[in-house]
Amino acid sequence: MTIKVLLADDQTLLRSAFKVLVDSEPDMEVVGEASDGAQAYELARTAAPDVVLMDIRMPGVDGFAATRMISEDPQLTGVRVVILTTFEVDDYVVQSLRAGASGFLGKGAEPDELIGAIRIAAAGEALLSPVATKGLIAKFLAQGEGSSASGPGGAGAERLASLTGREREVLVLVAGGLSNDGIAEQLAVSPLTVKTHVNRAMAKLGARDRAQLVVIAYETGLVRPRVQ
Repeated sequence: MTIKVLLADDQTLLRSAFKVLVDSEPDMEVVGEASDGAQAYELARTAAPDVVLMDIRMPGVDGFAATRMISEDPQLTGVRVVILTTFEVDDYVVQSLRAGASGFLGKGAEPDELIGAIRIAAAGEALLSPVATKGLIAKFLAQGEGSSASGPGGAGAERLASLTGREREVLVLVAGGLSNDGIAEQLAVSPLTVKTHVNRAMAKLGARDRAQLVVIAYETGLVRPRVQ
């Protein structure tokens, strides 16, 4: 099966470089190129990509708005967006995830990391690099997101009420940046079991994907940022 990729970046040179890289993979194909967010959204509707590599800073409709448009379009539920940007440790992380992005990767990533990110997103997983995850936590702390030190309560507790104890445990580990294999090792269960718990948590919480679970974990206060 060929993974269809849409490139959205206002820099022609970067798009060309990404296209060469993606098209060099036997199981990938660039199906469109956009220079702004509005064009990215329209191409997502017509080219039906599996993954969109989305820059943030573009003229007109930026990457955040375009990502939100794609994630909220019922006809594009199968499209995954991976945000690519030069800035990896700031509020871009939070905004990207809240807009519906499935992943966040710095433009300084190695070629194999980029290709890996596309495959992860296409498989329905989420990509949060360690740096991006730390940035996310730092931003929630700085902006006062999540609940108080007493843990989840009020609206947060109601939102989490549908989860089993194991699902909550898995959600905490997902928010900590662990992969399914890492969670499986820590809980002494199989990766398939972890995937089942993750999928059930997403369904119960109305999360589009794994990345959205991270946001929910902090917004409900289930996971609290710690001052280093």
